[in-house]
Parts: sequence; structure tokens; C-alpha cells
Amino acid sequence: MIARPLLLTALSGLALSGLAACTTTGRSAPAEVIRYHLGEPIPRGTVAVEPLSPTGPASIEFKTYAAAVETELLRSGYATPAPGAQPQFIATVAFTRANHVGPPRQSPVSIGLGGGGFSGGRGGGGVGLGGGLSFPLGSSRGRDIVTTELTVTIKRRADQSPVWEGSSRTYADARAADATASSQAAKLAGALFTGFPGESGRTIEVK
Repeated sequence: MIARPLLLTALSGLALSGLAACTTTGRSAPAEVIRYHLGEPIPRGTVAVEPLSPTGPASIEFKTYAAAVETELLRSGYATPAPGAQPQFIATVAFTRANHVGPPRQSPVSIGLGGGGFSGGRGGGGVGLGGGLSFPLGSSRGRDIVTTELTVTIKRRADQSPVWEGSSRTYADARAADATASSQAAKLAGALFTGFPGESGRTIEVK
């Protein structure tokens, strides 16, 4: 098992600078990305993208994120299975998208990634998310901020054992042109697979 360290205090500086740019200029902030794996070569093969928790027919919004993830998987060396064939790997996708009203500086919003655990065994694994870092929004008036987060786990279909997982998060002024779900999905998926598989346990900023 690989234990995930808590994010370094320096991460607050990255997120603060990105969120400040978002709230003062209307541009979206950089994406914060963290990936986990066992430090071994990541196998490639055919892959199918599925929701983390299937609850019926896939929504249009899920298809937007799934398509962005599939595009990056193909760029990273994976392939789609032939019609009727079982994929060698399953990539599960989960996302959240929420609007927040930015409070005054003296009342910061708490946004952050928390710790968890990645297991390369048959028991599976997941990316742990939770509150932890506070980012003042730097404005005396409330602003509508869109927070979008994408989590992907690649696992072997045969035994459901994970080989890689990661999470990316970004913020945008709700009025910005690139705050749409399609723009944010492409941005987060592209950031998540930057330099795939990436350094395990290290948080990076992708502009």
C-alpha cells in the first residue's frame, strides 16, 4: 500500500495565486493536479470509460467529461476496444461542479484536497477529497465562482485492481467564457494527463 501524504503547505500559495487571478480578472485559475500509482511502468491496452457510480443512463454532462477523458487516454497510449470486445482496462470517471458566492476577504472560503490511500492490490482504491485549505477571495463583494473537480481511476477489468488514479481541480469566474462544462472538462482532463503517468503523490499546477 502507498500512503498518501497530506498536501504541502506550499499548495496554499499555488491555489491562492490562481484563485486571485480568477476573481480579479475573470480568467479561470490554473488546475491543481495530483496523481497516484505504484511507481512501476503503467500498462497500456484497450480501455472503456465508465461512471464511478452508475445510476442509470449516462447524463449529457457525464458524456462531456467522459469524452474529454477518453481523448486524453488515447493520447496517452490506450485504445478503444473493437466492437463487441471486452476492454482490458476500465477508466472510472467522477466529477463535481458547483457554484459558490465569494465572501469578503475577512471571511475566507475553505477549499482543498485531503489525504487518502492508494492500494495496488485487489481491494481497489480511491482519491480522498476533503476540506483543508483556505483561500481568501480578495474582494469586498461576492463573486460567483465555479469549482470543478475531475477524478479518474484506471483499473484492470479482470480483477478490478487499480494501476493509476488522479484528481484535478480548478476554479473560474462564473461569468468567464471558459467556465462552461465542456471547457472545464477539456481543461481538467488535459491537466490530469499532462506528463502521464506523472510523479506519484506530487501536487502540480497546470496552466
